[in-house]
Amino acid sequence: MSKAIIAAAFALAAVTATAAAQEWPARNITLVVPFAAGGGIDANARLQAVALGEVLGQTIIVENVGAAAGTVGSARVAKAAPDGYTLLIGNTGTHAYSQSLYKKPPYDAAKDFEPVGLVSESPRILIVRKDLPVNNLQEFIAYAKANQSKMQYGSAGVGSGTHLPCALLNMAIGIDVTHIPFRGAGPAMQDLIGGRIDYMCDTIQTGAAQVKGGTVKGIAVMSPKRVPIVADLPTTGEQGLPGVEATVWNGFFFPKGTPEPIVRKMNKALADMVARPDLREKMEAIGLAVVPPEQRTPEYLAKFLPEEIERWGKVIRAASINMD
Repeated sequence: MSKAIIAAAFALAAVTATAAAQEWPARNITLVVPFAAGGGIDANARLQAVALGEVLGQTIIVENVGAAAGTVGSARVAKAAPDGYTLLIGNTGTHAYSQSLYKKPPYDAAKDFEPVGLVSESPRILIVRKDLPVNNLQEFIAYAKANQSKMQYGSAGVGSGTHLPCALLNMAIGIDVTHIPFRGAGPAMQDLIGGRIDYMCDTIQTGAAQVKGGTVKGIAVMSPKRVPIVADLPTTGEQGLPGVEATVWNGFFFPKGTPEPIVRKMNKALADMVARPDLREKMEAIGLAVVPPEQRTPEYLAKFLPEEIERWGKVIRAASINMD
């Protein structure tokens, strides 16, 4: 094939891609939620899907593909056609934890996607059974150090977003407590309420509701600053453990190779979406905080991912956690 023909082929492909980007979105977009329906990320995704669809003028169809801590649905998007019609809502688990939990991850989180932008973050909350004789973080640390051999903490499963934050906490305070992995955060919470386990690092949405209901005790919010949903509960930093933070973020990703104009249009749509006061109020009501504008760009997410992968990789390796 001559150089002229090759050049013409590349030029035609570029024109075609540009035309497709200009017309996008011309039909419905599928938003893959890599977790089961009914969970925190699913509620978040559905809330945003409605608003995003209104901004773009197209329906956003939510499709739950939940399995293997979010990696099955994420891998599906990584292999999807890069045409702007398959979108993923990923999080700390799918794009940071996964890269160290598996010896051979099903995708490279930093290379197999086109980052669109971060949108929200949600801190974990340290909660304990209501009859544990502690009322703040320093009392919890003292009690755990003295009783670690007979204590247990629960999570939604090995490598989950309720497991690794507690693993980080345990490492920071120097305790070795038995981990009880449940099939979901719901069963873990029930055993905490029933006093069969001692503590867990739950989502702020669920944990705060139980604290307010008096079924468990709130000990600390694992974030840099307090959150409105439990404004009277101090952070880990305020209670003597600065840097021991576990905030789970949510961001959007296209398959690798999605044209840049489409990525930019979607990023602009996300910015317009979170600018709506009604959406922000709904997100804040379930414990979600919208990240600052400078953190919502594709460039920031591309830089942020490797840092998160390395940060949580250290915790996972130190705690000898794996999913293989």
